[in-house]
Amino acid sequence: MDIRIGIANSPRELNIESSQTPAEVEKIVSAALNSDAKFLTLTDTKGKLYIIPVASFSYLEMGGEESRRVGFVA
Repeated sequence: MDIRIGIANSPRELNIESSQTPAEVEKIVSAALNSDAKFLTLTDTKGKLYIIPVASFSYLEMGGEESRRVGFVA
């Protein structure tokens, strides 16, 4: 699943490819935003850890897995 995170006051987005389900990611993000947590942590498919400050968290966009096409388009 592809995750796109917007950071406040930054023109760039953070793109993460995760093996977690949308429900798991939503639970992690909601828990961080509803508590007094200072950081939100997510892990991608390669094992990289992303630590995002909750204060600068702007938005989260999740996309489903899309099979990639292989070959030529006629």
